[in-house]
Amino acid sequence: MSKLKNYLPTVLKGSAVLGTVAAAAYFYRKDDTQKQHSILRNFPLIGRIRYMTEQIGPELRQYLFENNNEGTPFSRKEFEDVVKAGKYKERLIGFGSERDFNEAGYYIRNSMFPNLREELRIDNSQKINTKVYEVDKEGLLTRKEKREDRQIEPYFLRDEDAVIIGGETCRNPFKLKGLVGQSAMSYGALGENAITALSRGLGLAGGTWMNTGEGGLSKYHLSGNPDIMMQIGPGLFGVRTPGGEFSWEEFKKKSEIEQVKAFEIKLAQGAKIRGGHIEGQKVTEEIAQIRLVEPGQTINSPNRFYEFRNFNELFEFVERMRDVGGKPIGIKIVVGDLDALEEMTKTMRDTGKGPDFITVDGGEGGTGATYQELADAVGLPIMSALPLVDEMLKKYGVRNRVKLIASGKLASPDKVAVALAMGADLVNIARGFMISVGCIMAEICHTNHCPAGVATTDSKLQEGLVIEEKQYRVANYVISLREGLFNLAAAAGIDTPTKFERKHIVHKDEWGRVSPVRDITLTPEKVEKLRNKEKVEK
Repeated sequence: MSKLKNYLPTVLKGSAVLGTVAAAAYFYRKDDTQKQHSILRNFPLIGRIRYMTEQIGPELRQYLFENNNEGTPFSRKEFEDVVKAGKYKERLIGFGSERDFNEAGYYIRNSMFPNLREELRIDNSQKINTKVYEVDKEGLLTRKEKREDRQIEPYFLRDEDAVIIGGETCRNPFKLKGLVGQSAMSYGALGENAITALSRGLGLAGGTWMNTGEGGLSKYHLSGNPDIMMQIGPGLFGVRTPGGEFSWEEFKKKSEIEQVKAFEIKLAQGAKIRGGHIEGQKVTEEIAQIRLVEPGQTINSPNRFYEFRNFNELFEFVERMRDVGGKPIGIKIVVGDLDALEEMTKTMRDTGKGPDFITVDGGEGGTGATYQELADAVGLPIMSALPLVDEMLKKYGVRNRVKLIASGKLASPDKVAVALAMGADLVNIARGFMISVGCIMAEICHTNHCPAGVATTDSKLQEGLVIEEKQYRVANYVISLREGLFNLAAAAGIDTPTKFERKHIVHKDEWGRVSPVRDITLTPEKVEKLRNKEKVEK
């Protein structure tokens, strides 16, 4: 036995060496004879290092090589800002901004005499009980932190400043005391844990809303008792007959649910410009029941609705929905065809009909699944599209009839404020809320293998997302956004963020030249000049 002990280390080392050599020989032979990869064929074994590095490249760039302002769709700084707001209810920084001030961008025009805190029109009469983390000690390998109960102010708008959708058209208008809500995210694209955490967090924060996405209304959306905006896409999920037609009976049932405050018809989405997509492996029995489809089958909903083919028919459909449901009806659009946008606003003027709100989604908006060419090239960015819609509605005298909701990478208070100044009444955020419940931007939402348990229906992966933990991060994040908006309003010399106008922002280009927004935004008058110029050139 003692001799065996003496020889054991040598035997183990020898076995390890032989095993390594054998494995190397196997892979060398395999690489040398395969015909699929030229690199491996020419450089057996060594070529594998290239493919391994390529595989982990995104992670290496995200965590090691990109600076805080690099990375897309969101930079490391933008990602951390959301995390800190949700986890620590904290937005303070030290030393200075990391923004690249040489790049072109929008800036808030500060007042020489900003408003004092007591001059702001904030409703903090009711407090919110939440939980935040406090860091006791942070080292290279460890972090000691504890979660604490905390009572925070909600930063609601006062009643007289609240945004009311459908106030003159609906039996049941939608009143909002906050300007930021959750953009469309479907159950199925996101798992039940993520949807539940979002629902409970938004319900806790109050003054906000939750858009269901086109995947239908689930019990998980309702679980936290938030105000719900139910989206209806061309697939008609949740409001369809077995044959795939719009069901007025199912629609009426949904409209009778108290939490459902409004409906949104999705004509287009920033990153999609196509019907929705969900892989068959995500379509569980429960999801199929909610959507009124067959389980286990991949779903590609149509590019557009069969129920209407032009604006007259669309607005007739909207009128009937409003009459049957009694609640505000809106449409979600992406701006690209300026002629169609003008036709829409003219039809609203001429018929006296139309939606109670229009959600303008920028081409930089996100999605769980789309094609690269659609995400990269179709649809105007939000800061170009939003003022154009606002001005077009004003040109035809219908702006007072409709509220504008903006969406497209507006995940921080400053970007929300710029959107409000550009013409938005409200702002939708999707990916910011995903980050607040744990998303690490792995960009594999369409595969059902989300490592954070957010964009997946895999029960094992969802175990990592603890609802009770994440719901408070959602609440803290949205309340932090509202607080930030009031901070910016004070700096601009106004007493509420509902008063942001284009005069409160300027644009600085890469050469340092400063321009009022009216000089650089696309307006109907500028569109007309471009059209006339094209006619002359032709």
